[in-house]
Amino acid sequence: MFTIDDLGDRLGGYLPQEEIQQVKRAFYYAEQAHDGQRRRSGEPYVTHPLAVANILANMHMDHQSLMAAMLHDVIEDTGVSKEALAEQFGKPVAELVDGVSKLTQITFEDKAVAQAENFQKMVLAMSRDIRVIIVKLADRLHNMRTLGALRPDKKRRIARETLEIYARIAGRLGINTIRVELEDLSFQAIHPMRAERIKRAVSSARGNRRSAIREVQSTLQKSLDDEQLAGTVIGRQKHLLSIYKKMRDQRKPFAEIMDVFGFRIVTEDVASCYRILGIVHNRYKPVPGRFKDYIAIPKANGYQSLHTTLFGSRGMPIEVQIRTREMEAMANNGIAAHWLYKAGQTTHPIAEGSHARARAWVKGLLEMQRHAGDSLEFIEHVKNDLFPDDIYVFTPKGDIMELPQGATVIDFAYSVHTDIGNNCIACRIDRHLAPLSTRLESGQTLEIITAPGARPNLAWLNFVTTAKARSAIRHALKHQRQAEAGQLGRRLLNKALAEFDTSLEELSGGVMPRVLAELELPSEDALLESIGLGARVSNVVARRLLDMEQDTPSGHGTDMHEGMRPLVISGGEGMVINFARCCHPLPGDPVVGHLSVGKGIVVHRAECRNIVEHKNDPDKLFALEWSDEISEDFPVGLRIEIESRRGLVAELAGLVTDADANIERIGIEERDVRLSTVHLTLSVKGRVHLARIIKRIRNMSNVEKITRVAN
Repeated sequence: MFTIDDLGDRLGGYLPQEEIQQVKRAFYYAEQAHDGQRRRSGEPYVTHPLAVANILANMHMDHQSLMAAMLHDVIEDTGVSKEALAEQFGKPVAELVDGVSKLTQITFEDKAVAQAENFQKMVLAMSRDIRVIIVKLADRLHNMRTLGALRPDKKRRIARETLEIYARIAGRLGINTIRVELEDLSFQAIHPMRAERIKRAVSSARGNRRSAIREVQSTLQKSLDDEQLAGTVIGRQKHLLSIYKKMRDQRKPFAEIMDVFGFRIVTEDVASCYRILGIVHNRYKPVPGRFKDYIAIPKANGYQSLHTTLFGSRGMPIEVQIRTREMEAMANNGIAAHWLYKAGQTTHPIAEGSHARARAWVKGLLEMQRHAGDSLEFIEHVKNDLFPDDIYVFTPKGDIMELPQGATVIDFAYSVHTDIGNNCIACRIDRHLAPLSTRLESGQTLEIITAPGARPNLAWLNFVTTAKARSAIRHALKHQRQAEAGQLGRRLLNKALAEFDTSLEELSGGVMPRVLAELELPSEDALLESIGLGARVSNVVARRLLDMEQDTPSGHGTDMHEGMRPLVISGGEGMVINFARCCHPLPGDPVVGHLSVGKGIVVHRAECRNIVEHKNDPDKLFALEWSDEISEDFPVGLRIEIESRRGLVAELAGLVTDADANIERIGIEERDVRLSTVHLTLSVKGRVHLARIIKRIRNMSNVEKITRVAN
């Protein structure tokens, strides 16, 4: 059984004696605090914090992290307070323990919501000290190693959460040793039979290929020795989940995946990496398009290496990774290498760079957290963001920006700065104008064109891929919608008050606070937004304001719509005035508005049959009037019955274009041998513009009938 003395001996390799004593003191404190507590397996509870500290010792973490590992369950599971820990072990250790402690369980209807809330808290703790997440990962790793005592359904739930969140975070921070083990343990818990079969097949395949592996390994080693280059060739093993994913996603048989030989060459410096690359390419023919230089352009988690694939002597592919010893430490321990170098009182640019990137990532998480609508939306953003395949593009100044595969111009704009994304109107890719939805490729240079008054477009959500862009767009649209709802609410309320020759500005100062208190609303803006979004009726609010003003019940009658002046609309009001798709109202049509909760005012043609059902609710119906200044285009549907003939669509398109309109959609269905029905959706300026287009279509030969689609 592993003891605290065994851990002390291991720590002696890199920590001074006084720090080891502090770690031991934390263990004895935890042992006393957890006295009498046992794990489900029956072992004393203190074996868990000791095992977590041992995992961190393998990564050469600092003594404060090890102390936090010893104490990480003390606050939740015993009566010890954070203040008591700070007094005993110092504030930094107490803060770490507070961040790592299994988070206080809140009662939620949904376990997914509870996990999302807990993850949000963990992000806040990470932002204060990134070591929190490293200790948390070690805690999760030991829990995964000891899942055996749990029920199968609980095992699967914990394993899925580990795979979706913790393994991805370990990958994002470059801690590859923990990521691989978490993935394999999760795979074994979710699919125990599949994992066991793949494990047996791997063991058997390795035995059969041992001589071939030795042959390639000795050939590569001899090539380095002949050139007097210091380097060690190591056979690289695939882990279970990666084999399973390749079999499933690429639909490849097991034998084909295991036919690839993997080797890693570890050398002294960067110059030797490139020289070794030349040597292996000289020894074996490289596979075209399979070389990647992660030394010149590191991955987001700080990973650096040269990757190449070669044709082996027996025609089998050989995958080779070439890196320095420091890069090897970074590949295995990621951000934890920062403390490995700190413990030796030296700094290393790779470790420092990884730490800076991790802090930048956590900062980005905090920004997403502020913008997300709720905890579940936030955790979905994080899942999407956690380390997909990357592409590399350049700013006009030559700075490298890293984005996920499939990222668009909008994703790039938001990755530079949220304001640039919000105000983006156009883009140049390699000096040529390109659509904002363009999918980016590695090596492109991008220049974003912005305008001060520009706003995000709802359609952007259909093609953006990064979590930062998605959450920033939603946040901006929500605020834009609130602002527009507030403006519309003010217009509606003033319109209702105008019937009694008053306005919001003319009401006495004490009226609004009293009405807000009665309605339990925090501010006038909240009231106006609720009116604009249809949650409250402006007429009812106006009556209440007037009643408060006069301190007497209103005697203004029950129907405030009679004789009221219509509300003027132009079509450019934004998201709180919507045009009904059932009847496609156009400027010039008689129109009415229906106040719909969450949508604002929905504009219908006066004769639209869908408005009939709202006649019984006159408080939510508004007389509307078109503005004299309208610059928007409006959709309208036409149904044309015409004799079938060749070139019909081209002729229709030409007529519509000549009339300065656009075709949004066109469809043709055959009615009989002679006649066809054309369904046409156009964008037009108004009723007069539409009449001009209909006249042109009527002049076509063989048009039997043309009608505007009403409903």
